[in-house]
Amino acid sequence: MKYNIAVIPGDGIGPEVTEQAKKALNAIADVYDHTFIYKEALMGACAIDATGNPLPDATIQTCQESDAILFGAIGHPKYDNDPTAKVRPEQGLLKLRKQLGLFCNVRPVKAYDQLIENSPLKKEIIQGTDISIYRELTGGIYFGIKELSDDGKIAFDGCSYSVEEIERIAHLAFKEAQNRRKKLTLVDKANVLETSRLWRKTVTAMANQYPDVTLDFLFVDNAAMQLILNPNQFDVILTENLFGDIISDEASVIGGSIGLLASASIGEKNALFEPIHGSFPQATGKDIANPLASILSAAMLLQHLGLHKEAAAIEKAVEKSLALGITTEDLNKKQAFTTSKVGDFIADYIENQDDSNINFKNIHMGQSTII
Repeated sequence: MKYNIAVIPGDGIGPEVTEQAKKALNAIADVYDHTFIYKEALMGACAIDATGNPLPDATIQTCQESDAILFGAIGHPKYDNDPTAKVRPEQGLLKLRKQLGLFCNVRPVKAYDQLIENSPLKKEIIQGTDISIYRELTGGIYFGIKELSDDGKIAFDGCSYSVEEIERIAHLAFKEAQNRRKKLTLVDKANVLETSRLWRKTVTAMANQYPDVTLDFLFVDNAAMQLILNPNQFDVILTENLFGDIISDEASVIGGSIGLLASASIGEKNALFEPIHGSFPQATGKDIANPLASILSAAMLLQHLGLHKEAAAIEKAVEKSLALGITTEDLNKKQAFTTSKVGDFIADYIENQDDSNINFKNIHMGQSTII
C-alpha cells in the first residue's frame, strides 16, 4: 500500500527524533511491502524565522492532503523567555489542531517493566500500569474568549463546551474502553464548573449505548491524587482540554521517562502523531535525545492507518531496545547510545526480528546492526 505522510520536524530536537521515526517506518515499508511518501512542512519557531508565520498556509495544505501527519516538537528559548512576544511557535500547533479539526488527543501511559526503577514512584504502585487518556483538544478555555482590561489589572479567559463537542470524543473513549478493560473514568470539576456539569450529564446519558463499559467519575483534584496513589485503577480516562493537559503530563512520570510517551491527535479526516515531550533546546544537535516516543508515535500512526501488525512490530522493537539497554542517556547513563544509534537499532530489529540477540557484542562496540 502507498501512503502520503506529512512530516513536520519542528524545532529543537524535533528533527532528530522525527528522523528516527522515519527510519522505523522505512523498515516497516521494506518488510511489509508498503510505500511511505514523505512531504516535509514548516511549523513553529522555524516557520516564524522563515516566513513570519508559525503555521504557513502551505503546511496546512500539505497536512490536508496527507493520510497522516508525523510531528516532532515546537518551541524555542527566544520565545519561551519572552512573554511579550505576539507571534509564538505554539500558536502554530493550536491553529493546526483547529484548522484540521483534531478534537481528540490520545495519550497512552504504560509502565515498562524494564524502566520501573526509573520512576519516582514505588515499584509496587506502578507495576502493570496501562492507561489511555482521551483529552478534548479544540474546545475549552484554551480556545475561549480572552480579555484584558484597559488598565491591565483584570484578565479573563472564557471556557465553553457544547454537547456535540463532548459527544464526539466521548464516543471514541467509550469505544476504546470496549477494546481494553471496559472501564471509563470521566475527570471533571462538576462540583464547581457549569461546563463540567454539562460533561457529566452528557457522558452519563451516553453510557446506555455502551452497556459493557463501567463509567465512573472523579473530580480533577482527586484524579490527580489517585494517579499517584493507585494508577492501576484507571483504564481509559476522558476529560476536557485544560484538565487533560495537566493530567496527562502528570501521568507521564509514572513510566520513568517522558521520552517514551507518544500521542495522537485525531479528527474526522486528519490525524497527527507526536511525542509529548517538548523541543528540549539544550539537547539540540547533540544526538542525545530519546527518540522512542517519536518512534512509538509512528506506531500509533500505523494503527490509525489500520496497519496493526506493522504497529506491533515497532512496539516489539522498542521493548527489545529497552530489554537490551540500547537507550539514550536519560535511561542508561552508564552506557548510553546516541539518538541515531537507537533509531538504527529499532530499524534493524524490525528487519531482522528473528536474529534478536545474535552477535550482541557488536552493539556494545558501537555497531547498530544485529547480524
